[in-house]
Order: sequence, then C-alpha cells, then structure tokens
Amino acid sequence: MTTHENAYPLKMRESAAMPDFVVTSRANARVKQLRAATSGNARLSGGLIAIEGETLVHEALRSGLLLKTVFVSERRVVPRGLPAGVEVLRCSNEVLQSAVETQSPQGIAALVLPKQWDLAEALRGEPLLLVAVGLQDPGNLGTLIRSAEAFGATGVLTTLGTVNAWNQKALRASAGSVFRMPVVAVTEAELVGLKARGIRLFAAVAAGENVVAAGAADFTQDCALLIGNEGAGLGQKFIDLADALITIPCPGPVESLNAAIAGSLLLYEASRQRGVSE
Repeated sequence: MTTHENAYPLKMRESAAMPDFVVTSRANARVKQLRAATSGNARLSGGLIAIEGETLVHEALRSGLLLKTVFVSERRVVPRGLPAGVEVLRCSNEVLQSAVETQSPQGIAALVLPKQWDLAEALRGEPLLLVAVGLQDPGNLGTLIRSAEAFGATGVLTTLGTVNAWNQKALRASAGSVFRMPVVAVTEAELVGLKARGIRLFAAVAAGENVVAAGAADFTQDCALLIGNEGAGLGQKFIDLADALITIPCPGPVESLNAAIAGSLLLYEASRQRGVSE
C-alpha cells in the first residue's frame, strides 16, 4: 500500500478564507483534470481520482489520503482543517458543475491520490475476504466494500469484469470505506492460490443440492465469500473452484437476493460467528 501519513506539513490551515481568484473557464487545466478523473480517465487525470461532497472529502482526510486539489464553488467557503499543502481553487458554480457527475453538486470536490493495495494486505491476520465476481453495478460494489469494513473483513477481491472501485457511484455507496478497505483485483490463478494458503472458498448460490445454509457453515476459519454477477450469478468455473456452496434461506416468495444484500448478510454471519468464537 502507498501511504501518505507524512505527505502534508504538520501545520494545518488556520483560516477558511476563500481564494480571491475565481475560475470561470471550463478549459482550466485543473478543471479538465477533475473532469477526466470523474469520468475515470486515469491517463488524463494523472492517476488521480475525483471525490465529491464534504463527507467524502472528510473521509479521505481521515483515512490519510493525499489531497492534491480541492475545488470549492462560489456559494461555499473553504472547509476548515485542510492541510496547508493542499491547492484550493474557487470555481464558478457552472464550471464546477461541468466537471462533476451528480445532478445536484454539493459545491465541493477534490482530486485525490488513491491508495494502492496488494493481496498480502488483504490476507493479514485471520483472513475474511469478500470476492466480487464480475459485479457490474457500482452501487452494489460500493455497498459491499462498506459492509466489508463494517463486519471486519480483511479485504475485498475483484475478478475480471467487476466495475472499478473508484467509480463515482461506487465511491459514494462505500461512504469512504473504499479509502480504508483493501480492494485488490485478482486473477483466477490467485483465487486458486488462496486455497493453497488454507483459505476456504464459499460460493453463494441459490438453494439446491449439496448447498449449505449460511448459518450452518463455518466462517470462523480463514475464508473467502464469492458473490456473483447481478444477472448471471457465479459462473460454473467459480462454483467448481469453491470448497462449499452456501445459500441464505429465504422464507418469502423470492428467487434471489440483490448481490449487495446477499454479500452483506454473509459478512454479518461471518462476523457474528467470529465474535462468538472469541
């Protein structure tokens, strides 16, 4: 992981004074960089990600991320507590709105250097992993990342075809958890490698033969919970790779649960079991 604990001078901004200059051109270099980051263009954004809203800016600071530039609209003042080294640009409302994604901008955005995690960091301690297999809905992925942090998971792994965790909707759905939870893209070979490390793979499926109810599975051991694509679920190759198939019993007349809900319930059950065993 790339850390930024000492990235800023110790001196913090003592005042929330607004910069005198107001950016009124959409062609401003920093505004263009923010627009590129918002759209996920890593090349044009210089590898930075865009975050929007006071909550995410606060969470990024709390998580030790390096803020490069903070954009503030005319109708807002500069937030207090920004490190002294952060560039602050005041933009016209129209210019800032042109560079962000939400329909009703909150008047504050930032360019941030994201943390880079590796698989070893997701395997720390007694691993409890959530594996997102081809998830395409960024809201689902962001929610799962938030649940993973809430229920004590050590990491979220993503396979080929899964939406980027730095997607704007995923960022908002994670409510800042993506800044702290290791999210690592993995190959099928690396998933196979988890088994060699003694990590059991549990595949979440609908009810069927040789399927165990989640409450009867043993999640106290090192394990990974595989959650499939919203429409197709887990492909056969991932089902075959799993050590066990698990399901969430639903007495109501529904065929399946939303991927984020299913994953969150399984993470809760794992957390509950591990709490009882301690």
